[in-house]
Amino acid sequence: MTVHDPILAAAQRARAAIPDDAAMLRAAADLAREYAVANPRIFWPDMLASALIGWSALAAAMLVGNIVVAVACGIVAMLALYRAASFIHELTHIRKGALPGFRFCWNLVVGVPLMIPSFLYEGVHTQHHARTRYGTADDPEYLPLALMKPWSLPLFIIIASLAPAGLILRFGVLTPLSLLVPPLRAKVVAEFSALSINPAYRRRAPEGDFARMWAWQEAGACLVALALIGSVFALGWKPLLVYMAVHSAMTVINQLRTLVAHLWENEGETMTVTAQYLDSVNVPPPGILPYLWAPVGLRYHALHHLLPSVPYHALGKAHQRLMARLDADAVYYRGNYAGMLPLVGKIARSTMAAR
Repeated sequence: MTVHDPILAAAQRARAAIPDDAAMLRAAADLAREYAVANPRIFWPDMLASALIGWSALAAAMLVGNIVVAVACGIVAMLALYRAASFIHELTHIRKGALPGFRFCWNLVVGVPLMIPSFLYEGVHTQHHARTRYGTADDPEYLPLALMKPWSLPLFIIIASLAPAGLILRFGVLTPLSLLVPPLRAKVVAEFSALSINPAYRRRAPEGDFARMWAWQEAGACLVALALIGSVFALGWKPLLVYMAVHSAMTVINQLRTLVAHLWENEGETMTVTAQYLDSVNVPPPGILPYLWAPVGLRYHALHHLLPSVPYHALGKAHQRLMARLDADAVYYRGNYAGMLPLVGKIARSTMAAR
């Protein structure tokens, strides 16, 4: 969507060129040095417990005959697996060697079984944090949703609900076929190998160690997809449908979280760091529900754009320190919002105004 109204276009350029707030950036840099260490005693139990609860509840949802109990187990499975899956975001920022074995274990117990191995995100998400890429056509995780047609928002969510079917197609069908058809392989790598929302994004072929990691993760996800297809013949439709329902609900919640992670008001302009912060969203306490729909530190998404190297378990402390250190009228406060519904309403109103 291109803004043709000269007044709207000028306002957009002004937002992108908001001067950097030196005090906020200086305070953030100090905290980055202080909090940039990932604590294995938090990471490992949190991820493993979330996965164990999630898979156990999913198995119960498949096996119990009582529909009420099955639905309750499905909800628990969705929330727990969503939390476990959210660690994929941390994997992209963890310093090499900081948590030995964590990436492999996460892929083994979460990423591959859910068909979202970490190669889909690693090397992609960091481009969203690149100073000159954020909010531009080269950002894989950005669309000017607030400036698009109103029907774009429901479509954004509906597409997410189809993720399980799309992942089975990607790994169960396209992976084996693409190994036999080189031109198809090139297309699969470029267009169907990234957890991105920008449809114009194209990915480069992997090299070296990353290519080897990509290979085993994709092979594992392929086996999972084929096993899911084969389960229909061995176990009937119920296990597959329960798996897909939980996976779809998890993906929809994540897409709603993505929808309110930014204000999506930029269309291609290179933005200052402060402008990027103000286009991003924190949903800090006292709200309780963000613990569920924005787990593993995702409720501090705007702060994360200031402190991408700080692990999730330290973001709450960093937020409190910044609030205490900065003046009450500081720019930092303008990135804090009350919850999901007001943000959805704000973005929806923007789409109506942009028509």
